[in-house]
Amino acid sequence: MSKKTVKNRHTSNKAAAKQTSAKTQGAAKEAAAGKALKDESNRIFQERLARHHDELRWLYMELYDNDDMFAELCSQMKEYYDQRNQSLRALDAKRGSEGKWYRKRDMVGMMMYIDNFAGSIKGVQEKLSYLEQCNVNYIHLMPFLDSPKGRSDGGYAVADFRKVKPELGTMDDLAELAEKCHEKGISLCMDFVMNHTSEDHEWAVKARQRDGEYMSRYFFYADPSIPQEYEKTVPQVFPTTAPGNFTYLPELGHYVMTTFYPYQWDLNYRNPRVFNEMMYNFLYLANQGMDIIRIDAVPYIWKELGTNCRNLQQVHTIVRMMRMIGEIVCPGIVLLGEVVMEPEKVAPYFGTVEKPECHMLYNVTTMAATWNTVATRDIRLLRKQMDIVCSLPKEYTFLNYLRCHDDIGWGLDYATLSEWGMKEVPHKKYLNDYFQGKTEGSVSRGELYNEDLVTGDARFCGTTASMCGIESAGFERDEVKMDHAITKDVMLHAYMFTQSGIPMLYSGDEIGQVNDYTYKEDADKAPDSRYIHRGKFCWDLVEKIKEKDSVQGRIFNALSELEAIRRKEAMFSADAEVYTKDYSDSSILWIVRKTEKEELHAVFNFSDVDKTVWMPETAEYTDLLTGKRETIEKTVLPSWDFLWLKK
Repeated sequence: MSKKTVKNRHTSNKAAAKQTSAKTQGAAKEAAAGKALKDESNRIFQERLARHHDELRWLYMELYDNDDMFAELCSQMKEYYDQRNQSLRALDAKRGSEGKWYRKRDMVGMMMYIDNFAGSIKGVQEKLSYLEQCNVNYIHLMPFLDSPKGRSDGGYAVADFRKVKPELGTMDDLAELAEKCHEKGISLCMDFVMNHTSEDHEWAVKARQRDGEYMSRYFFYADPSIPQEYEKTVPQVFPTTAPGNFTYLPELGHYVMTTFYPYQWDLNYRNPRVFNEMMYNFLYLANQGMDIIRIDAVPYIWKELGTNCRNLQQVHTIVRMMRMIGEIVCPGIVLLGEVVMEPEKVAPYFGTVEKPECHMLYNVTTMAATWNTVATRDIRLLRKQMDIVCSLPKEYTFLNYLRCHDDIGWGLDYATLSEWGMKEVPHKKYLNDYFQGKTEGSVSRGELYNEDLVTGDARFCGTTASMCGIESAGFERDEVKMDHAITKDVMLHAYMFTQSGIPMLYSGDEIGQVNDYTYKEDADKAPDSRYIHRGKFCWDLVEKIKEKDSVQGRIFNALSELEAIRRKEAMFSADAEVYTKDYSDSSILWIVRKTEKEELHAVFNFSDVDKTVWMPETAEYTDLLTGKRETIEKTVLPSWDFLWLKK
């Protein structure tokens, strides 16, 4: 072998060794970086866990007195934390640095049924540009988890918490939608049905097979005297369509608790296995990219014989633990509580400043009082309700809405109404007659839900547009009535935007979509009149928003203008002082929003006639709708119209 060959081989070996060394060093650096990243991740988790551990353990042991199950819960929290992808962890960190991101005044929500709006989850992704056009940055996807056809209660009877309805898509589709939404600054909300499962759920199926472990996850009783004892103190939710709180299963010879419908079996949260497994489902869904978790039917979660099984202290313990579990694993998410109760029972679900529970709650009583005001032209009850809300701590965040997927239950302050000569039963009848269009002068259209022919009680169903008269005006082809209906529709939305909290639109309201009576042609939907306002989204109407004189264009553009003003003006911030102003006319609602430098006078005429409105003082005001600035002593406010005046 020549010296040249030996030299070349030596050079080659040296280069190879150098290359191997570089690769080794690179791998070592990569491993070190990976270890550092993992160490930092573990540090963050342990820091969050340490912050909440003692209180979480104390509450858990108070309910369950089970160390092993608590240890399992902590272990699983770490597993779900490790599974949370980097983009979601980055979002957690961003929101943590911003603080209470959901309270920004540019927040506008929209709730929708996936199939009605776009057919599928992928369809929703394709329509994100339209939602951006609507100024929406918070989408509430109505129940989409797997549920039995014909026995789903609109999706609230969940058969599998980790599976999307096949006709809507997959969990991968959901995660991809969440990712695309986050890129556009849009948050996703979903329903988490904690109180019950479908009778088709895996647990229920095994319980039907007499598996004791799974029977213990529900409320099963062979002795009929126990259900009878419950019935003595527990009110019925649907006395007409689903009377009672138990369903008898002849094949088992047992009764099972079913607060809502016979196919929805109440979960037994006295069993720690139920709590743990439902928390794992909660964390799994959060890891798909959900930003807002709506806890369905919160007050019903804990059952206790001899009580009304509503709003028990153990419910607050569970929600508080859920809040802490979220702050440990996925602190960027928000809990929205569905508490359809009177005001004094709603506010406690916020918890306290030191020990918070839900981040947000529905402003349900204000919604019902709003439509009461529309029907009576009397703002007194609404003003009293708003004063209650305004007196609560500013840290409390309400979700405000005119309409949602559900019926309107007339849960009003009847003690106060009685003082004014309005008794509960005849007043409810008046409201239901008015909104069905049976009362002279009413322009509303809709249908009753769950009418009780014995007591005369009932709830009401209809879209915002139909309740404002857009449906009847269109049917009559009356342009004057249509003008009044659109004015009323826009005024009510302006009033909703004036309230503190997050305004929530129901899909279709932005284009004035009216009642859909075709639900009666579907055997699965026909018995449930709530489907009258759960119709398919009319994409043909969207084309008309470009026509400024069309019904759709007038409503869509008016709402866009209101949303733009709300984003711009500091008076709409969550920290502004808000109160109602006493005014001599009981059809005029006057709301003041105040910062250190400015104040907004929002005045709403809930009557069929024009009103002369006198300002509290002669001063210079800017009309936020026109931009016109002038000194005002008094002004004429047309019927069902409003003013946004900045001083």
